[in-house]
Amino acid sequence: MNERMKLPVSAQLFLIEGDEILLLRRYNTGYEDGKYSVVAGHIDGNESVAEAMIREAKEEADITIAKEDLQTIHVMHRKKIRGEYIDYFFFCNKWTGEIKNAEPNKCDDLRWFNINNLPENMVDYIKEAIEYYKNDVKFSEFGW
Repeated sequence: MNERMKLPVSAQLFLIEGDEILLLRRYNTGYEDGKYSVVAGHIDGNESVAEAMIREAKEEADITIAKEDLQTIHVMHRKKIRGEYIDYFFFCNKWTGEIKNAEPNKCDDLRWFNINNLPENMVDYIKEAIEYYKNDVKFSEFGW
């Protein structure tokens, strides 16, 4: 019997205040370095996708988010050269703590951008997901 395909799952956070979204520039990671993305990460296992998002927010931006303040806004089935992924995108506009770059070895810029005037150097599927968020699209397939 063939083993079923297993897909990595990620959690992506749209921290939004007014018309601004928090973006970070990837640095020294080996993946999309020099491009802007959002606070994000893979599920470690033995945690829910929401728990993973809460953990990543603390690890990357040093903020605490309550599970009830996360809203699932989009799910993406993504295909890249390195394989397929399932990405869960969350919206949040309430947290505790001061946002700061808690991983300067992986991020060299963390700041707010107008959601309608994003930087050119963005991770492609993140930029696409922001457009889906703005247009209230709940599911997409990317890279097919």
